[in-house]
Amino acid sequence: MSAVRTGYVRVMTHGRPGETDEALAALSALAVRHGVTLALDEDEIGKHCPEALLPGVVCAAPDAAETRLCVTLGGDGTILRALRAFARTDVPVFAVNFGQVGFLATVDADHLEDGFERALAGTLDMLRLPAIELELPGCRHLALNDIAVHRRVGGRVAELAYTVSGEEVGSVRCDGLVVATPAGSTGYNLANGGPVLAWGVAGMVVSFIAPHSLSARALVIAPDDVLTVHNRPGEALALTVDGRPVGELPPGGGLGARFVDGVATLTQMRGSSFYRRLREKFGALSR
Repeated sequence: MSAVRTGYVRVMTHGRPGETDEALAALSALAVRHGVTLALDEDEIGKHCPEALLPGVVCAAPDAAETRLCVTLGGDGTILRALRAFARTDVPVFAVNFGQVGFLATVDADHLEDGFERALAGTLDMLRLPAIELELPGCRHLALNDIAVHRRVGGRVAELAYTVSGEEVGSVRCDGLVVATPAGSTGYNLANGGPVLAWGVAGMVVSFIAPHSLSARALVIAPDDVLTVHNRPGEALALTVDGRPVGELPPGGGLGARFVDGVATLTQMRGSSFYRRLREKFGALSR
C-alpha cells in the first residue's frame, strides 16, 4: 500500500466506546505526530468526544476520494461495516481487534501503535476480498461475509430448493441456509459444519442450518456459477446480509447470489498467514 501523507484517515468503532476511548486517544497522538487528520462522523463523535474534539480529529464523513485509510476499532462486525462503506474503492481498511474473535483484524489491540505507523508508512500488505451480490426483486445487496436465510422464531421448518446456473441441485427441509464468501466461511458457515475456504479461493459455499436430512451436504460453488434459492410455499423467511436484517424471502419467492471478486481491501501485516490465523483463532484442526 502507499504511504499516507495527505487526505483523511476515517475511524469507525464498535458500540462500546468505553473500550476504545484510550485507543482513539493514542491514534489522535499518532495522527498529530505524523501530520495526518482523523475523521469521525457525527455518530462516532457523539460516542467518544461530544464536548471537545481530540487533537488531530475532525468531525467529518469524507468520501472515498478524500480518504486514504480507514481504521476500525472493534470486532468483525465493525470491520465488515467499514469494508462495505468502502467497497469498490481503493480505500484500505486497517482493523484493530477489540472484539471476541476478530478473524479479519489486521492487529490485536496491544499492537495498535506499531501497526498504525506501518499503515501510515505504507508497509502493510493489501488483501483484496471478494463479495456475494444478492439479487432480490427490485433491490440488490453486497455481502462481504455471508447471506443467511432462516425461519423466524416459532416458525415452521422451511423447504428450500436451490439451483446452480439453471441446474436443480436439490431441495432440503431445514431451518435455513447460509451462503458465505471465503472470508465469511469461518463464521456462520463453520458453525453449520461447512468447509473453511482459504483466503484466495474463488467461489462461495452453501451450508444448511439444522437440516432435517441425513444427506444434506454443504456445496462449494464455482465463481462463474449463479446460485438461485427458492422458498417453497410455507412461511416467509428472515433474510440477513453480514448479520444485518435486510428483509424477508416470501413463500414462493426466490433470490439470486453471485460471486464478485476484488470488492474491498483489507490490510495485513507482512508475512501474515491465513493458516496461522486459523490455528490461533480457532485452535488446531486436529489433535
